[in-house]
Amino acid sequence: MSARDEVLARVRRAKGPREVAPVPREYRAAGTRGPGDLDLFAERLRDYRARVRLVAADGVADAVAAALADRGARHVVTAPGVPPEWTATWAASGSAASSDAGVGTGPGAGRGAASTAGPGAEAAPEAARGPDPSDPAGRIESRVPLGGDAREALRDIVEAADAVVTACHVAVAETGTIVLDHDAADQGPRALTLVPDYHLVVVRAEQVVAGVPDAVAALAGARTQTWISGPSATSDIELERVEGVHGPRTLEVVIVTPDLTEIV
Repeated sequence: MSARDEVLARVRRAKGPREVAPVPREYRAAGTRGPGDLDLFAERLRDYRARVRLVAADGVADAVAAALADRGARHVVTAPGVPPEWTATWAASGSAASSDAGVGTGPGAGRGAASTAGPGAEAAPEAARGPDPSDPAGRIESRVPLGGDAREALRDIVEAADAVVTACHVAVAETGTIVLDHDAADQGPRALTLVPDYHLVVVRAEQVVAGVPDAVAALAGARTQTWISGPSATSDIELERVEGVHGPRTLEVVIVTPDLTEIV
């Protein structure tokens, strides 16, 4: 008998032949609490100092334009799969102002690692656009590292951006958390949402679930994720809150609901 076996045998003898107490397994499970509460989701977001806009389905473009205008953004980068119409109103409103500079590629230009739009935008070099979405879910393989000139070009794009616009995979009403799937084309590579100082996320009502178990279930198969609860912040040093440490200092969320009157 080894020393380990001897020690364990003594422990068992000391504990005696008592039965193991049952462990409660009544955890919250996915799908047991109904749909996500949009009022609660918006409230939690505001608790985190995120900005919130509630809009009807046909109001996304105007809401995005208003948000970017309020921000004063001039160089916006979007995830490659973001619908071009989301930024169309803003890009159109800024095209006249940018015409003197001779720049601006329009909304949703290009598909791949990143797209740029609006005043101050420059076309992403072909090498930086990365692999095209290739499956019906619109996923891109963001874990494939971009190398050489492509990597440098992507870095230059995100560093020059005032703001980034993406969709999300799922959102949690109870915690006010937004989860990105970085292999999805409309959410883009992780660097895209960490480097710009302002992140605008469009969340559809049906993407809001009640709790974390529901979100975990919805994320089955999503490999590269970022869970976002408000702007990037830390209070590590003397409990003084500092924002923008690991990501954007400002998070703004456009919640798209089919019936706006229910939550206004």
